[in-house]
Amino acid sequence: MIISSAHTTVFDIDGTLCFDGRTIDSKILAAIEDCERAGHQLVFASARPVRDLLPVLDGAFPTATLIGGNGSLVSVGGRIRARAAFGTGELDRLLTEAERFRAGYLADGPWDYAYTGPADHPIRSRVDQGRLACRVELADLPAVVKFLVVDATDMAALAEAGRALGMTVNHHLDEAIIDFAPGTTNKWEALISLGIDQYNAFGNDINDLDMLRNARHGVRVGAHPGLDGVAHVTVAPDPDVVAAEISVLAAATPVG
Repeated sequence: MIISSAHTTVFDIDGTLCFDGRTIDSKILAAIEDCERAGHQLVFASARPVRDLLPVLDGAFPTATLIGGNGSLVSVGGRIRARAAFGTGELDRLLTEAERFRAGYLADGPWDYAYTGPADHPIRSRVDQGRLACRVELADLPAVVKFLVVDATDMAALAEAGRALGMTVNHHLDEAIIDFAPGTTNKWEALISLGIDQYNAFGNDINDLDMLRNARHGVRVGAHPGLDGVAHVTVAPDPDVVAAEISVLAAATPVG
């Protein structure tokens, strides 16, 4: 499905709009509503699968397009589809490397998930907050669209092994997790697949790099060094500041 990219604004979630892993501040929600009223088409693009985007949005912006799993899942008009998944051989090779480094992981299917990491890992508080899915065995997932390693004996070496296999790898050093996606899957690639090539974007982390680099107007939230020189504007990771920047964008939208 092709979506008009006129006045499209794309928002990352965690660390950009959501700072507690569960909610979005009311001031930010109001500013996004201003954008919507000004004629912006809204896209929320996250490392979270669509299943875990829904509780954070909590019913807001029901007509928005959702991109989950760093681009491997899309939801347009409420219909979720996997647009990228690990091939059988690709996944087997990744699992071999994961076993070599004794990795614990979260593997997401189009809806359900498998988890082998520590029961008390912080990521667990962000998985299936709405209790919408089932935790199953990896073999019971119809496809694996995202593979998140939460612990391993050598995280850096495992990240490099994934890159050597030709996967998209985001090693989040601050959270000590590694995101693996099939092939060249990322948020920007998902936007292009939807026909969105002119857009504004807000992001905060290395998995937002290409999305911000190719934005008509890119806003970095926070000071991730991997995004130095990429965005047009940098703002503090504070709800008041982020809301104000979104409102500036809404106010600058030409009428008609």
